[in-house]
Amino acid sequence: MSSYSCCSSKSTESKQVVSLSSLLKLVSEESRLKLLCILRNGKHCVCEIMEHVALSQSLISHHLKDLKDAGMVIDEKKGLYVYYSLTKKGEKIINTLFTL
Repeated sequence: MSSYSCCSSKSTESKQVVSLSSLLKLVSEESRLKLLCILRNGKHCVCEIMEHVALSQSLISHHLKDLKDAGMVIDEKKGLYVYYSLTKKGEKIINTLFTL
C-alpha cells in the first residue's frame, strides 16, 4: 500500500492539515462567523458589533481575541475605543467561505 504524506506526522502536508483543521474549527463557530461577516464590511468597535448580534460584550471580545490570535483580525485603539478589522488573511478566508 502506498504512503500518504498528509498522514505522516513529519511532513509539511501533515502540518498544513493540522493548521487547516484548527482554522476550520475556529470559523465553524456561528458567532465567530457572524463577527467575520460584520468585519467584512469594515472596521467596528465591540459596541457597534453588539447592535448586530445577540452576544454580550465580553463574549464578542473573547471571540475577537481568538480571531486575532489566528491572524484573521487586527485591532486599532482610537481614543477610548478599540476598532477591529480583517487582516488580508481574514479577508481571503471569509471571502472564500462566502463564495462557496
